[in-house]
Amino acid sequence: MAMYQIRDIDHFYGDTQVLSVEDIAIPSGSITGLAGPNGSGKSTFLKLLGFMEEPTYGEILFNGKKALPFSDKVRFKVTLLTQAPFLLHRSVFDNVSYGLKIRGDTRDIKNRVHESLEQVGLSPDSFARRRWSALSGGEAQRVALAARLVLKPEVLLLDEPTASVDAHSARLIREASLRAREEWGTTIVVATHDWQWLYETCDSVLHMLYGRIFNAGLGCAVYGPWRIGQRNLLQKELEDGQLLEAPKPEEEKQVAVLDPSRLKITLPGKDPLLKWNTNMLNGIVSRLFLEKNDEMVQVAIKVAELVITIRMLSEKVEVLKLYPGREVCISYNPQEIEWY
Repeated sequence: MAMYQIRDIDHFYGDTQVLSVEDIAIPSGSITGLAGPNGSGKSTFLKLLGFMEEPTYGEILFNGKKALPFSDKVRFKVTLLTQAPFLLHRSVFDNVSYGLKIRGDTRDIKNRVHESLEQVGLSPDSFARRRWSALSGGEAQRVALAARLVLKPEVLLLDEPTASVDAHSARLIREASLRAREEWGTTIVVATHDWQWLYETCDSVLHMLYGRIFNAGLGCAVYGPWRIGQRNLLQKELEDGQLLEAPKPEEEKQVAVLDPSRLKITLPGKDPLLKWNTNMLNGIVSRLFLEKNDEMVQVAIKVAELVITIRMLSEKVEVLKLYPGREVCISYNPQEIEWY
């Protein structure tokens, strides 16, 4: 059963449209990642899923029924953890127990708060009575997460939960969130740039750009300025002088997206005839990431200021002997570049 069903949402702030999302279902008990550059609409989408705002047009069904912001149907079932943790100017114990007290659910409250602190790697003996102002950034984020986990929510929404914390805290936040799914069946939606979240932890990933979920998968967004080039194509000069060519867009479309499924990686000088049929970009492998199925590898390639991520079979990676720092060539057909 779908925890969420999103139906033809268009959302505006004033006269500015910030989201346009067609039919999407988020399964119950799943972990869904939201990927995309800053300003792509991820945080706004999470607010709608958290029923903190109502979409201007369209509807969101929760467990098959329409729900309104802050209604009893959702306000004790869905919780959102933001990138910048908001803590009350009270002790850690009072912060974590606050939601339970609001609900009037104070049974065995001390043990429940202590269990929640332990789940995020904070010793109750050391932290329960500590003031909010005596916490590091990573500790504060973990306390904020504990305050949500103590409620055992049906849905946990995470907005860049590890972006501003140390590596130790990031690992504990990820592990605590996964435990919520494993023990309580919590549905998790996480907006993040963290590869471990997106490609090792998540069951599926939605890619957002300019408020839309687009079909280019791990596509690389290319912004202007553009200039008129040869063959009636537009040209984007990259920082290292290379030229990226694309067809002219339809009106109002501003961002070109390279679809990685249509790109080919070769090694310099290994396919000399290829350059006569397609355009080429030179880059350097910056990172390899093995997906959780152990069959596919995310290959991130730095091309000037761009990072192009291509999914490849692990066997192909071995044949090409790809590793960080390896020089590669990427071939593409300009006519296959899409605009958004």
